[in-house]
Amino acid sequence: MTQDIPNEGAPMQDTQAAQAAQATQAVQRADAIDPQSLDVLRARQACYDLVMRFALCNDRRDPQGLAALFAHNGVLVRPNGETLVGQAAIAAAYADRPADRLTQHLVGNVLIDVTSATSAIGSSAVLVWSGSAQDTPGPFGRPAQGRQVMGEFEDTFVRTAQGWRIARREARFTFLREA
Repeated sequence: MTQDIPNEGAPMQDTQAAQAAQATQAVQRADAIDPQSLDVLRARQACYDLVMRFALCNDRRDPQGLAALFAHNGVLVRPNGETLVGQAAIAAAYADRPADRLTQHLVGNVLIDVTSATSAIGSSAVLVWSGSAQDTPGPFGRPAQGRQVMGEFEDTFVRTAQGWRIARREARFTFLREA
């Protein structure tokens, strides 16, 4: 028994059959996606996670976690031109930051281009606010102190046995707001 759908010329049974056929075609199209494309999406996401975790580790004062985002011989070029080579040097530099300095990195405009199965490049923008742990937080947080800067990162990523890592990160400031 078929029921007519109002304002439709096809009986409900025919409409359901057409919908089922469309669903089957959609599944077949999904199954036909080139696995390389899925690999590219996975690589982009892994590299994106590295960018975001760098900011998180920095703000949470986790120098070991931050350094682990880099390849064993990874390079970090700081905005002042100082070049840190290797996880140990990167961890030591971030562990050496003043104990009362707090930061908040807001990262955006993240673009990742996978260039091969084992390499990718990326860029991102960052807004950095800082304050002092000595300031008592109020209902709206602590007061921001010092220079507030906007910057950008240019990254090279590499796929290692441990997964995707930062091979090289170059940081530079683009705007400055004096305190």
